[in-house]
Amino acid sequence: MRTPGRSAFVFIFIAVLVDSVGFGIILPVLPGLVMQLTGVSVDHAAVYGGWLSFAYALTQFFCAPVLGNLSDRFGRRPVLLFALFALGCDYFIMGLAPAIGWLFAGRIIAGMAGASFTPAYAYVADITPPEKRAQNFGIMGAAFGIGFIVGPAIGGLLGGLGPRAPFFVAGSIALANTLLGWFALPESLPRESRRPFHWARANPLGTLAQMRRYPLVFGLLGALFLWQLGHQVLPSIWAFYTIERYHWSTQQVGYSLAFVGVLMAVAQGLLSRFMIGWLGGERRAAFAGMVAGLLTYLGYALASEGWMIYVVSLGTLLFAFTYPSVNALASQQIPADAQGELQGAVACLYSLSAILGPPLMTQVFGSFAAPAARWYFPGAPFVTAALLTLACMLLFAHALRRAPRTAVAAITENPT
Repeated sequence: MRTPGRSAFVFIFIAVLVDSVGFGIILPVLPGLVMQLTGVSVDHAAVYGGWLSFAYALTQFFCAPVLGNLSDRFGRRPVLLFALFALGCDYFIMGLAPAIGWLFAGRIIAGMAGASFTPAYAYVADITPPEKRAQNFGIMGAAFGIGFIVGPAIGGLLGGLGPRAPFFVAGSIALANTLLGWFALPESLPRESRRPFHWARANPLGTLAQMRRYPLVFGLLGALFLWQLGHQVLPSIWAFYTIERYHWSTQQVGYSLAFVGVLMAVAQGLLSRFMIGWLGGERRAAFAGMVAGLLTYLGYALASEGWMIYVVSLGTLLFAFTYPSVNALASQQIPADAQGELQGAVACLYSLSAILGPPLMTQVFGSFAAPAARWYFPGAPFVTAALLTLACMLLFAHALRRAPRTAVAAITENPT
């Protein structure tokens, strides 16, 4: 078996980047395509958009553990290439859609294929020493951040050619990446490190049940879920909040999102490579990120002027360390033949947060931002996110305190 080198990590980075760029490309034109297919106004199109997002997240919730377990059985390469190929086909299906039902079919396929980051993260765990995984997971996170900056910009430009053009471009990019991977990407999981595939383990409940075998990991996953649930406040209500509170235009909303995306990419792609070690390792970096997240959410909630949002957003430079650090801590406790299963568990918890978070945050916003609200406070969703982050911190500390001494010692003695 050909040994993966630095080029393999670069390909995985590009694969994740292509995934997020492709998703970002279609965001600006999806409302227009929905209105074109249904003939409804923009407010009703938003309802369709919400259900399309729900279909995507729900499918990913169930499929991420399957892809993770399949990669533990057959290797990372074939599962990752299949997911990229399916994603490319999905964009063409959506671009050719003659009716709204085709968009739902496309989002379901995308939910299956979008779980490609499960074998991608497992691949990174395979080729990275445990003490370096937080940095490399951070670089993968930067790929998502860059994708969500570049993708919408490309989609906005291509949208001038019609609402279907960006789908064909995104599909072509994904299929080209699949072809490149077929020739350039070696396998990372040796045959002797693979394990049999069991359906009992390849579902969300089965995967999470397997994680109970590792008490520290199970507690870390619980903390990570609370963190991700709070983080859903940003995509869910950011535009609504800034328009309601500061009367921003759509351009100002876009600039602010791009600014946060740049901070996230810089933090995870550049700063994490030395800051996690400087902070004393993954454990302290994760906790520092949680503290920064709590203060940032409260800052958003209380900022009285729009310019303050940019100052508060600088907290992203620290709280961007939380996800890769906690993921790395969990990965260090898992054997090689279960890395895909772990990343499947992480992915299904993220999908679950994407299912539960938007309704929670939008309902809180609607209750406190309505003109007839008993207490008008549109920043209430950010306070909700801060409370979830506080709960995350407590569970994180509790998990480390209750973990076997050998596991905590391994984490403490293995700083980056």
